[in-house]
Amino acid sequence: MAAFPWHSRNRNYKAEFASCRLEAVPLELGDYHPLKPITVTESKTKKVSRKGSTSSTSSSSSSSVVDPLSSVLDGTDPLSMFAASADPAAMAAATDSARKKRDRDDNSIVGSDFEPWASKRGEILARYTTTEKLSINLFMGSEKGKAGTATSAMSEKVRTRLEELDDFEEGSQKELLNLTQQDYVNRIEELNQSLKDAWASDQKVKALKIVIQCSKLLSDTSVIQFYPSKFVLITDILDTFGKLVYERIFSMCVDNRSILPDHFSPENVNDTAKETCLNWFFKIASIRELIPRFYVEASILKCNKFLSKMGISECLPRLTCMVRGIGDPLVSVYARAYLCRVGMEVAPHLKESLNKNFFDFLLTFKQIHGDTVQNQLVVQGVELPSYLPLYSPAMDWIFQCISYHAPEALLTEMMERCKKLGNNALLLNSVMSAFRAEFIATRSMDFIGMIKECDESGFPKHLLFRSLGLNLALADPPEGDRLQILNEAWKVITKLKNPQDYINCAEVWVEYTCKHFTKREVNTVLADVIKHMTPDRAFEDSYPQLQSIIKKVIAHFHDFSVLFSVEKFLPFLDMFQKESVRVEVCKCIMEVFIKHQQEPTKDPVILNALLHVCKTMHDSVNALTLEDEKRMLAYLINGFIKMVSFGRDFEQQLSFYVEARSMFCNLEPVLVQLIHSVNRLAMETRKVMKGNHSRKTAAFVRACVAYCFITIPSLVGIFTRLNLYLHSGQVALANQCLSQADAFFKAAISLVPEVPKMINIDGKMRPSESFLLEFLCNFFSTLLIVPDHPEHGVLFLVRELLNVIQDYTWDDSSDDKIRIYTCVLHLLSAMSQETYLYHIDKDE
Repeated sequence: MAAFPWHSRNRNYKAEFASCRLEAVPLELGDYHPLKPITVTESKTKKVSRKGSTSSTSSSSSSSVVDPLSSVLDGTDPLSMFAASADPAAMAAATDSARKKRDRDDNSIVGSDFEPWASKRGEILARYTTTEKLSINLFMGSEKGKAGTATSAMSEKVRTRLEELDDFEEGSQKELLNLTQQDYVNRIEELNQSLKDAWASDQKVKALKIVIQCSKLLSDTSVIQFYPSKFVLITDILDTFGKLVYERIFSMCVDNRSILPDHFSPENVNDTAKETCLNWFFKIASIRELIPRFYVEASILKCNKFLSKMGISECLPRLTCMVRGIGDPLVSVYARAYLCRVGMEVAPHLKESLNKNFFDFLLTFKQIHGDTVQNQLVVQGVELPSYLPLYSPAMDWIFQCISYHAPEALLTEMMERCKKLGNNALLLNSVMSAFRAEFIATRSMDFIGMIKECDESGFPKHLLFRSLGLNLALADPPEGDRLQILNEAWKVITKLKNPQDYINCAEVWVEYTCKHFTKREVNTVLADVIKHMTPDRAFEDSYPQLQSIIKKVIAHFHDFSVLFSVEKFLPFLDMFQKESVRVEVCKCIMEVFIKHQQEPTKDPVILNALLHVCKTMHDSVNALTLEDEKRMLAYLINGFIKMVSFGRDFEQQLSFYVEARSMFCNLEPVLVQLIHSVNRLAMETRKVMKGNHSRKTAAFVRACVAYCFITIPSLVGIFTRLNLYLHSGQVALANQCLSQADAFFKAAISLVPEVPKMINIDGKMRPSESFLLEFLCNFFSTLLIVPDHPEHGVLFLVRELLNVIQDYTWDDSSDDKIRIYTCVLHLLSAMSQETYLYHIDKDE
């Protein structure tokens, strides 16, 4: 029986490497190209069997470009066609698909540059609130005649429904009193749902009753501060009703499995749909009160498309005139806003009716200062400065609709008409809120002149300057006017005594200052903000505005050496006394630094300031801090550490890492980053100082090694420690720090028995053996080039590690222990060679 050899075979690594190298072979593509269409050959085999004869086979083949998915994508497969013709539900699905496409087309009439009403809805509901008790008057109608049997005659059915509607007008009244604002909102939402339920159960008259009674609520101004929010809630119901009616009539146009084209004309509408549409308009015309009749008809304005090409263009002027009958100016302006809204949705090209609404409003604007309105304000205890802003949502919307793609001449005419009213501040504010920013910016000095002439009673000038500043943040004024504009605005802003009014206005103008001026002007503005917000700790009530100011400053000053040279920037940061807000501000600063800092820095001003910022973030970490938050903070701090470089001043670089370790000891990812950075510093020192065997260089490398050896035990993750011990040992070995390398490897070996069976990875417990196997394989690969210790004998580290592996309790169902011993065999085989597979380059 042959004996096993005592030595492994000799290896010639260079020859083996050369023989295993891939041979370069030129590729002849020919006609092949991966993007060419696939040619599919279809073979058909037909087997013919006749009595008394043998079977014969005939085949035919054709080659053509076939896409096997095309028949599915274009929807022409015969099964789908058969199902569509047989199943009414399929026809309904087709109608629904067409409706969705039609809705998309209708919405695209107005471009994406037009701000939709939906984006304003939430802001209005949040701004116009009340603590007073509210009430809802519900006209529920009587129940007479509802138990009768259904009649077959159509005329009888129509008469019955008209009687029900008439009965509703004369029916019982139910009043809900002492409702809180939330109760009121909930009740309106219930009515909206009741409308949908009634419609779904084919109770069309009941649905109309709900819409009428909701529309009547818009004539009630008993709690006047809540009126804008009430308007939003009620018009949501009107929008729902208008959509249901339109879709109902549109669905009736489906005939013989055909549907209306996307841009249909009345000639495409069948008689049944037209009759139903007229029926709805007749029902609405029978509503006695003006306000519900106006709102309900306006909600189904789009249905005029089924009756006449000119229906909408004829209806809009009539509805515009109808609003003239509404006496309350607040109710009137919101009615005009709703008409402009539906008009922009269905016929945005009909500008004349939009302009007519605006000019009619100007004629009635003086009613605001009349005795009727003033007496109403006295009764409700509302001051004029609180009353006038109630008009802003409606006026802003009307101005937005009119100014959309409007020519310069029209906008100039509107400005002149506002001037004739004595430069009324409310109108001027709406003009600046709705008109294009470019239009406002180019006439900035004209608007400043108009603001100066405005009467401040009821609408303060600082709000006008705020609106002007919002426009100037979006568009640039003439260069020659910029400084004068800032001076004129700041004269008014700095005189404000109320801290909240001041900061709301200053926040807007900070962006203008940063955009067009230098750090000198920005420093002046920041100093003025500190001056106004420090007394009585007023800054504590204005953290959102102060945060906005910081974001605007750092968004325009990407050079942090310039930013931190702004004298008042750091004192401005000191106003953020609340820890959570201060941390958010620090995160914003670090995000901008990481994003825009292109080159490493050693600027002491930047380093000291950002170390303070990072320390603030680090010190916010406690036992309750979420892991995601810790990861974010560590990412930002590590981003800063990576951007610090002192060039070849290695000692200063190490001193920075020592200081950073003391400041950020509670964030493990930061400590890991610091260890990696110090290891890279040691390797960079070896590369730069190659051939220089000075004691100073050796001492510095040992200091780097010691830094890592001291820091690693403070880490929690056991595999993090193991891998860093191994990596740091490799760095020490590369720098001929043999005793330090041995220390790292011994520490890693002593840590192996502490590896638990299960470890937490991303919140889940996982077996640890696969990770331990990977580490040990890397460890054995490193031990190939570790010199033997003169006092501890040959392969002392290998022997110690094998003892640890032998004593470790392995999973009996796993082959990881066998894999590790296989790695040991690989190591011993490599060690037996005259030339090692790899080695560490020594200094020359």
